[in-house]
Amino acid sequence: MEKELKPKCKAIDLLDAVENVVEQAKDSKLSESFYKDCAPYIDYLCERLDLTPTQSVLVALFIDVSNYSWVKISKFAEYVDCRLPRILRYLKDAEELERRGFIYCIRRNKEISYTVPMEVVEAFQRDEKLKPKDYRGMSTLNLFEEIGNQFGLRDDNILTFNQLVSKIHIIFDSNPNLHFVREIRSLNLPTETEMLLVLFSHLLVNNNDNHVGYHDIDFMFDSNRTWHRVKGELNQGTHSLIKNKFIEYTNDNGFVNRESFRMTRQARSELLRDVALPPAGENYKQIGLKSSTDIPVKKLFFSPEVNSQVDDLTKLLRKKEFNRVCERLTESGFRKGFTALFYGSPGTGKTEAALQIARATGRDIMQVDVSKLKSMWVGESEKNVKALFDNYRAMAQGRSITPILLFNEADAIIGNRMDGADRAVEKMENSLQNIILQEMENLEGILIATTNLVRNLDNAFERRFLYKIKFEKPNIEARASIWKSMIPSLKRKFCKQLAEKFDFSGGEIENIARHYVIDLVLHGKPENLLQSIVNHCEHERLERNYGNRIGF
Repeated sequence: MEKELKPKCKAIDLLDAVENVVEQAKDSKLSESFYKDCAPYIDYLCERLDLTPTQSVLVALFIDVSNYSWVKISKFAEYVDCRLPRILRYLKDAEELERRGFIYCIRRNKEISYTVPMEVVEAFQRDEKLKPKDYRGMSTLNLFEEIGNQFGLRDDNILTFNQLVSKIHIIFDSNPNLHFVREIRSLNLPTETEMLLVLFSHLLVNNNDNHVGYHDIDFMFDSNRTWHRVKGELNQGTHSLIKNKFIEYTNDNGFVNRESFRMTRQARSELLRDVALPPAGENYKQIGLKSSTDIPVKKLFFSPEVNSQVDDLTKLLRKKEFNRVCERLTESGFRKGFTALFYGSPGTGKTEAALQIARATGRDIMQVDVSKLKSMWVGESEKNVKALFDNYRAMAQGRSITPILLFNEADAIIGNRMDGADRAVEKMENSLQNIILQEMENLEGILIATTNLVRNLDNAFERRFLYKIKFEKPNIEARASIWKSMIPSLKRKFCKQLAEKFDFSGGEIENIARHYVIDLVLHGKPENLLQSIVNHCEHERLERNYGNRIGF
């Protein structure tokens, strides 16, 4: 029950007190006179929130300055016109506010930033004292959902490792009767090992991820030295979780993969028996994988040279020929990975060619949206790319026919690397490209990348593409064939006239054909079919002037 306040100031609520403290704190240097003049409002916050005067002032400043985003400690010094060393004296009070849940703190690259959790803001808006979260009475799935939230906060550097441990132990203490909690506690594991096993359990239950790479683990430890020790033990098989058969290496086509781990059947049975999980050994993360049987047949029209190159690549990737070539490469000491670059102007059939190769060779295809790989948060993009290749390897595991990994419109990640990059974004771009280069070097599958801007291709990437096919705009004969295939009712002489008049790519012709079909639905068959199509052609590129119209 909250204390009854003495009438030190007019009737106010928490937000009123915060507003008055903030107004008087600006440029105050947090002097003694500030604390004296603002005493009624500071005392109000102290009594309502059970805080010291210093902590009450900090809470008010955090709520105002953070504005629901992250703010560096130097921002506070600037706001109150204090030198930074004096503000640093308040860090102990900030740590107490962090412990009690009033603020979040990120410690990254020797910089400290703060923000106020939304639940704190909402409590102030309701004029209520912040109450610790009640974790009691959870189901097992609720438990794992909350564990996932805590690992997310650690991944964002909001929690330290010790804070993560404290949070998860509080959750366990609140739910001692859940099977998972009982089993984990009965093992009496060292804290570091216990958290690693909880992390593996979380990834399996919440993410259906039983192919865990090093990039899924490295965020958990505060110290690089600790992480390198753990990584070495995992790689060498000496870690206690491996020795005690809680986790094991995954298997890639009969070979142990020491960079990927999964929970053993024994661990799943002992720890997660009350959680519905997919069958052991199943590949879980197959989002984005398209079956070869789902790819519709589409006739493509290329120059004789491109046709020949595409046919050769298709022949190579047929199962029997591919396996024979891989055996010969292995015998000769060469890498087994196949990489191909399809480059050329937009709409020339690069992506469709990759899809048709997959269909013709019976290979499923994992098509990657490159733009989604590049996260706005520095460090996330690298994790996305590592996870991508881990997922691809997991999908290939146990398959008799290796799937194709397609990087569509890959300009953004295979362009020239930046020399002397000093901005965070530039460093991230270079780091991203270095990871992809290394993955391509170690690839044992099939990678096809498409790009429109080959002149910007980094030399290191160019060397790693075994096959390079240039897709050019179709010639007149090919364009006439494309017109006929898109609009079968169009007479061949009209197809040739359109091909001679408009140097469209296959993609542009398809776009016009779609417009024509829509018109048929809306307005019925036109009186002059050719003129109707010409009208669409003349509007396809608004900046072009094609001169006299074709009239019939």
